[in-house]
Amino acid sequence: MASRNHSSITEFILLGLSADPHVQVLLFVLFLIIYLLTLLGNLLIILVIHTESNLHTPMYFFLSHLSFQDLFYSSVTVPKLLENLLSQRKAISVEGCLAQVFFVFATTGIEACLLSVMAYDRYAAICHPMLYGQVMNKQLCERLVWGSWVVAFLDALMNILLALNMDFCEVQTIHHYSCELPSLFPLSCSDVSTNSAMLLCSALLHAIGTCLLIFFSYVRILSTILSISSTTGRSKAFSTCSSHLTVVTLFYGSAIVRYLMPTSGSSLELILSIQYSVITPLVNPLIYSWKNKEVKAALRRMMIKYLQCLSTEEI
Repeated sequence: MASRNHSSITEFILLGLSADPHVQVLLFVLFLIIYLLTLLGNLLIILVIHTESNLHTPMYFFLSHLSFQDLFYSSVTVPKLLENLLSQRKAISVEGCLAQVFFVFATTGIEACLLSVMAYDRYAAICHPMLYGQVMNKQLCERLVWGSWVVAFLDALMNILLALNMDFCEVQTIHHYSCELPSLFPLSCSDVSTNSAMLLCSALLHAIGTCLLIFFSYVRILSTILSISSTTGRSKAFSTCSSHLTVVTLFYGSAIVRYLMPTSGSSLELILSIQYSVITPLVNPLIYSWKNKEVKAALRRMMIKYLQCLSTEEI
């Protein structure tokens, strides 16, 4: 029999980003710095939002959950990437690979859902400012966040349950730095048409479903902004959306293409995966702090308080 069940295969080999030992050391340093900055940036955003009472609004509530999700997102793939960059044998167990597939899928879905929720929040704030406090109440905000997590995890669970039934050939090499569901299909000796159809449905659900909500939210937002007679008012309204639009473009631009393109192990495939799983969690806090005056002011106040505490302890 040419194929073996995946239970008889104990591990896969991740080829990673480079086979050159010198390049691997440089990549290790680069991705370690990126990972530490990602942890620092997102933890700072969470800390600032939870300590500053003026940031206890729906927009920043969602932003704090996006930062928490980015911490989770980055930690799913980067630690294993760092380990393999220093290892001669870049192996991952079948169980570990399937677990990583599940969490990569789930975190990608959570990110997409949270970004669409944040677009709806901006729509409510700009298009219905008088009703904003009633519409975006605390209970609804919590339900939207929990709903994002539940939908994404259920979607990931359905895909991973199908993946558990796949039979893998003797070729165990994955042309990637992490385990993603499309990368497992070429390794399977069994029919993966059901898996592919389920993956396509999931990708379209998150891509089209969340994208449509974002698109229609911003169509209404743009229409409302253009109807504002004051230039200052238009500028202020648009500034509250610019950070979110930048993050949406970075994430969706790479994630959608990656999950809809055929798996080939190409450089473009690796770059797209790095973009949405490594770079996006890094730049999200930078974008929101750089373009948001309230967050920048809160960060400055927190740093001043910290420095004052240090000087008091020295005295």
